[in-house]
Amino acid sequence: MTRTRLTAEERQEQLIAAAVQAFSENGYAGTTTDQVARLAGVSQPYVIRLFRTKQELFLAAVQHAGARIEAKWRVAAEREPTLESLGNAYKELLQEPELTSMLLHGFAAAGDPAIGDPVRTCFGGLYEVVRELTGATDEEARDFFAFGMLLTCLGAMRVIGPHAVPPQPWAAGMLDTFENLKG
Repeated sequence: MTRTRLTAEERQEQLIAAAVQAFSENGYAGTTTDQVARLAGVSQPYVIRLFRTKQELFLAAVQHAGARIEAKWRVAAEREPTLESLGNAYKELLQEPELTSMLLHGFAAAGDPAIGDPVRTCFGGLYEVVRELTGATDEEARDFFAFGMLLTCLGAMRVIGPHAVPPQPWAAGMLDTFENLKG
């Protein structure tokens, strides 16, 4: 059997995908570069050679998650440049909970100044993209992000999404208020 060698760019993408998976499950403090290396099928020194520190790897994973969301929104806006269209695209992203969980872990780690500035920049970039693509006002964009954060939190708690657990009474009542969450 012939093995195909990955290019450096493909290997870096593989490491970032493994980092997103590991950090989204265990957070910044609870994840080691060794865990990421094992998920990617490479050595831990190789991870450090490419990213230098766990912090740089974490930030690359946050940037990857933000870039995936932005790309999804841009495609949605090509079809229809509205908040509703971007919201529907985000609903699709909730089926990839590691992306939204990765951003939540980024927000949680933002108290560290070296992490906080890049995470705020990533979030701010997403905010500006929503305004750019839809023409939304600051208030409309705020409400869009507030609702999206609620969905993100519900997904992280497994109230919605691919690994949802049976809803508790409070959740069932809340979920009944959403018009287009299912389907």
